[in-house]
Amino acid sequence: MSYDPNRSPAGWYVASYLLRFVEIQAARKDNPRRKFLSWENTVLLKARSLEHAYRKVTKIGRAKTRPYRGGPKGIPVRWVYEGVTDLLPVYAKLRDGAEIMWTERTPRTVKTLRTLVKSKRVLLARFR
Repeated sequence: MSYDPNRSPAGWYVASYLLRFVEIQAARKDNPRRKFLSWENTVLLKARSLEHAYRKVTKIGRAKTRPYRGGPKGIPVRWVYEGVTDLLPVYAKLRDGAEIMWTERTPRTVKTLRTLVKSKRVLLARFR
């Protein structure tokens, strides 16, 4: 069997999708210059191929867009599915320490690279 970089030998894929938060009744909610709160969610998918994983993550992302009433005033809101931002095959068997995703970055200075690193205190405080 030949190596295919688009196929996971483990049968798993990592995918990220982007959601944008809107108030349903708000004006200009599709204005491309307007800023919105957004979430990029990353999921692990069992799939037969990259195409199958893409279909699955699209279905998952679109399922997160049901309207609801948010905040103390119960304003009608929803998350708008913008699309898939990343899709990668998992090449290693899943186990403790298995690499499941990676990002190639353009060459940067050491100083700039170090700004990407977060301290333990910052990472642990995010969920307190």
